[in-house]
Amino acid sequence: MNASAFLQNAIDFLPILLKGAVVTIEVTVLAFLLSSVLGLALALLKLSPVRSVSVTASTVINIIRGLPIIVQLFYIYFVLPDLGIQLSAFQAGVIGLGIAYSAYQAENFRAGIEAVDPGQREAAQAMGMRSTLIMRRVILPQAFRIALPPYGNTLVMMLKDSSLVSTITVAEMTRAGQLIASSTFQNMTVYTLVALLYLIMSLPLVYGLRRLERRFGVGGRR
Repeated sequence: MNASAFLQNAIDFLPILLKGAVVTIEVTVLAFLLSSVLGLALALLKLSPVRSVSVTASTVINIIRGLPIIVQLFYIYFVLPDLGIQLSAFQAGVIGLGIAYSAYQAENFRAGIEAVDPGQREAAQAMGMRSTLIMRRVILPQAFRIALPPYGNTLVMMLKDSSLVSTITVAEMTRAGQLIASSTFQNMTVYTLVALLYLIMSLPLVYGLRRLERRFGVGGRR
């Protein structure tokens, strides 16, 4: 295929792919927020001094990490309706991706919390602060700063793995590309454009995260 034909096809295909890219961003952002909330909850439960709570949280994390993301998506979208829980493809994609990544977020947060100097907690306790206030005001802000590099990497990985929701018919960018390719047979053009759009979305995100890490003084020089 010559350059002029490629450009003409690109002009024709880009509007559809860009609509899919918007859905990709929506899925990524919502799933990332869900995974952060669930991950923090799992991390705090895993660090609980109550052994039964800690073991349960660890078991949940291991189960989630042990299941392929695509299987979790299929289960939520195809199996839950049999149990009376109806979800749209978009909702199932967000929930499935969010749950799948919550286990990794939990480990990010747990590592960050455990890396905080124990003396910080002891000093806060000596000042008469309650445990919940210590966690919210002292531990978590420092833990987030420590966990920022893997936390940011998780966002980039989730952006790329959002393509998996195409398997349950979510009309994101990969799904849009598949539909275009199947109807036009312009596989090289379509998937080249899809790859370029993922790069356009992910590379600025990586750059921005690195700048954020340098601003907080973490992650070292890259």
